[in-house]
Amino acid sequence: MALDRTVAPSIHDAVEFDFKLPAINQVALDNGIPLYWLNAGVQDVAQIDWVFPAGLWYEPRPAIAHAIAGLLKTGTTHRTAAEINEALEFYGAQLKVGASNDYATLTLYTLTKHIPALLPVVFEILTEATFPEKELEIYKRNSVQRLLVNLRQCEFVANQKIDAVLFGEHHPYGRYTRKDNIESLTREDIVAHYASAYKFDGMRIFLGGNIGDTEIAQLNKVFGGVKIGVYTEPQLDFAPPPVSEHKLKFENDPNAVQGAIRIGKLFPNRHHPDFTPMVVLNTLFGGYFGSRLMSNIREEKGFTYGIHSSLIPEIHGGSILIQTETGVGVVDAAIEEIYKEMELLTREAPDEDELLLVKNYLLGGLLGDLDGPFSILQRWKSFILNGFDESRFNSNINIYKTITPDDVLALARKYYKPEEFYQVVVV
Repeated sequence: MALDRTVAPSIHDAVEFDFKLPAINQVALDNGIPLYWLNAGVQDVAQIDWVFPAGLWYEPRPAIAHAIAGLLKTGTTHRTAAEINEALEFYGAQLKVGASNDYATLTLYTLTKHIPALLPVVFEILTEATFPEKELEIYKRNSVQRLLVNLRQCEFVANQKIDAVLFGEHHPYGRYTRKDNIESLTREDIVAHYASAYKFDGMRIFLGGNIGDTEIAQLNKVFGGVKIGVYTEPQLDFAPPPVSEHKLKFENDPNAVQGAIRIGKLFPNRHHPDFTPMVVLNTLFGGYFGSRLMSNIREEKGFTYGIHSSLIPEIHGGSILIQTETGVGVVDAAIEEIYKEMELLTREAPDEDELLLVKNYLLGGLLGDLDGPFSILQRWKSFILNGFDESRFNSNINIYKTITPDDVLALARKYYKPEEFYQVVVV
């Protein structure tokens, strides 16, 4: 039967779709290192993540986690930085290293056929990095220069200040790097922390793409023969910061034409039963381009190019954060409108059409995430690092589909109390 192109196809809301997260496989290498792998996609490409508990939470002094991540590829006992880069470029591969609040991750993107040639390079970086003094001095100079440039930007300073207010300046999530932290870094500090934080005991490997038993065997050959111990999570405890002034203002540039606004409060991480419902409420409030904050403060008032509200979950806590930059002359007016929108959330439930739009936005984003092997792998990685399985995905979908306007109103009344929020303005 010929397709009748004069008839438009049916339009369906995302809430009508069935969602299924492709399963991930778990095996242990010969030495017990857990490997999570996902065979998906038709292109012969692969992504491998090596994840370590080596983020800011674990660093013995400020700036060291980012320093190690920035210097890992600058030399090993057998290769210089140039030789490492040449090895990667020869195979058209990319190796990224980064440190977040909780984890440090090495991510390799490569054609599947080049995995055997590249795994020994990564292994060497993870076991024999030398952190040459010359490279360290270059890193320190560049980092200090980058910091000094960033400190002239009100939005950068505002991000530092709000984290310090919410978590405390001595908390890993709240402290921020200062010039003297970078300048006082020593190679001895870095080598010692690298040796303790990048042990294979706590490492997890994630593999995705057009891969299978052959690639698993290749990983096992390189990484499965190292003797490892039993990983013990450090028992760290940080007291909450003392209650400070809820509304703080800092002058960063006497000639500033723009001000940065940050309004936030502590909020539980993904393990709290209210977290997923709050994703829906936060999206409605300020989590996408059609949100209430955007509609009011950008579209109607014209105070800003953009305003956003986020849930920021970490392994050991989290926060709600509203952030925007405006002209200095309308900072106070923008803040007033933010609180007005917050108060409106607690007065009346959203109508069904507005809530349906938010549901379709969230579920539509999930459909996009399930379209490629690398994005599926990242979703699984987030679940696994937080201790979840497939049931969490199914629960999230069910909440997105079934949450009601009255549920949203109850959440708003529970969590959007203006007096509980801290406010930081930097101009």
